[in-house]
Amino acid sequence: MTKTKPRSRKALYIGLPLALAVAVGAAATGYFYSQQHTGYPSKVVEQANALHEHMLSFDSHVTVPLDLGSAGNEIDKDGPGQFDLVKAGKGRLSGAALTLFGWPELWNGPNAPHRPTPGFVDEARHQQEVRYKIISNMARDFPNQVGIAYTPEDFRRLNGEGKFAIFISMLNAYPLGHDLSQLDLWAARGMRMFGFSYTGNNDWADSSRPLPFFNDTADALGGLSPLGEQAVKRLNDLGVIIDVSQMSTLALEDVARLSRTPMVASHSAPRALVDIPRNLSDKEMQLIKDSGGVIQVVAFGTYLKPLSKPTLDKLEALRAKFDLQPLQGLANALMPGDAVIAIWPEARFGEYAGSLYGIVDEEPKATLKDFADAIDYTVKKVGIDHVGISSDFNDGGGIDGWKDVSEIRNVTAELLTRGYSEADIAKLWAGNFLRVWEQVQKAAHPVASTTQP
Repeated sequence: MTKTKPRSRKALYIGLPLALAVAVGAAATGYFYSQQHTGYPSKVVEQANALHEHMLSFDSHVTVPLDLGSAGNEIDKDGPGQFDLVKAGKGRLSGAALTLFGWPELWNGPNAPHRPTPGFVDEARHQQEVRYKIISNMARDFPNQVGIAYTPEDFRRLNGEGKFAIFISMLNAYPLGHDLSQLDLWAARGMRMFGFSYTGNNDWADSSRPLPFFNDTADALGGLSPLGEQAVKRLNDLGVIIDVSQMSTLALEDVARLSRTPMVASHSAPRALVDIPRNLSDKEMQLIKDSGGVIQVVAFGTYLKPLSKPTLDKLEALRAKFDLQPLQGLANALMPGDAVIAIWPEARFGEYAGSLYGIVDEEPKATLKDFADAIDYTVKKVGIDHVGISSDFNDGGGIDGWKDVSEIRNVTAELLTRGYSEADIAKLWAGNFLRVWEQVQKAAHPVASTTQP
């Protein structure tokens, strides 16, 4: 790849109140992106700085913490989380997909964890509503700093106004029960990307990570259910991007067969690097490319490099303690996925799952090199026009060198050292995703409204 000449620079301004706050913070903390801070050559640092002053940048998967905006975790302060408006300003991140995530809280309450009950759907819907309110309040309370983008044109306009652009996405069909009309409701409220699956199958689609504790089995539905198939057409009609991250292979293949618009994997990595069902096979990546879609490579450490031997040894010892067979591959190393867990008491499952995640959390972090290796692999397989960037911040994402949204220029610096042109980096950071978004909205019948009930 050859480097291109820098394009004419158009400063990416941030809202004045936020700019002042960032400037004051910079004086105190010295956050300015520099060679000393990153270890990259000064020329690379200067080029990355210049790029992010005029290039659109978009992170396609950031989970909204349920306490975002509360005391100690204010959105307009540089707080303990991986995402806030101050960090976004420091990194010069133009916008992000903030995710309305709903998941049954199996760890909550006395004597947790619990197997699902009808109340789990209510809890998951409550989580969606809380997260939606947080996003709405951000736009209401900080109108000079942030806005919601309902169209690609909105995204570009907000950037031109010096505002952070929020793209509303939703992950997991579980909270929607059996109600297809929920898609219309959420599209009217601003949802522009929908992911069917998370951990555990639901009534719409099989997950790449079925949970035996929920009595799941692999490919229980054989891909999409009839409701899931109807949802594909409805999402196409609403102009909502279909997110295939976390779906089973058969479910992804069903979406590829049924959808008339490009698919997006909002936060995924290549299976060739870490052989787990959660990652995308070469065939799955090709299906996304063939749809005209984009694979947003995710900075999630255990999806980018295999577990180290010390971690695997600890996991094998844990499995022996719980009378489980030795590991066959990495799938059940990263989650409690053995079939026998279906008959375990809740307390036994809780002890095992807590211990497993504790061990995995101690694994040395993946690095920017590992992340860029994943981008390189994906680009070589599907081409530069079908690859993007995502963090999965606030739900396990974050690597050495890109620990929060303030450090996005480190990613750009790493890509520059590998010979990516400025034009190609602009595609990776936002251009490819915006192209898909435009295609999906043009194919809608009719375009989803932007009214907010």
